[in-house]
Amino acid sequence: MTEEGTDTLRRAADLLETLAAGSTAGRWRVGGLLATRPEIIAHQHGGTEHVAEARSSSARWIVTMQPAVAPHLAGWLRAAARGAGDEVDEHALRFARAVLSAELARGPVQAPPGAAAEGRSEARSPA
Repeated sequence: MTEEGTDTLRRAADLLETLAAGSTAGRWRVGGLLATRPEIIAHQHGGTEHVAEARSSSARWIVTMQPAVAPHLAGWLRAAARGAGDEVDEHALRFARAVLSAELARGPVQAPPGAAAEGRSEARSPA
């Protein structure tokens, strides 16, 4: 794998962890009163917090890709970056590029306060 490919995988893994660390914690679920405009609600420590409103067709996707998924995706990308020699996991590399390109449109990502002290990635631009 090229150094550029390895760097792309690692930057995407860092970005996923930074985004997850700055998102609402807890187990996300679909709820609310309107079937056509459900709410995404985080359940944590006996309480709830509103995360977002979504179209019914998108709500399940949003819940599926909640912050709890990020460590697993980041681990997969890092494992691919450590891959054997010239072999490259094309799916991992394409996923990493998609993650990074989606963030480019939004600008630099800032790590939440205390993230560096907790061992999470520093704030960085995905570029």
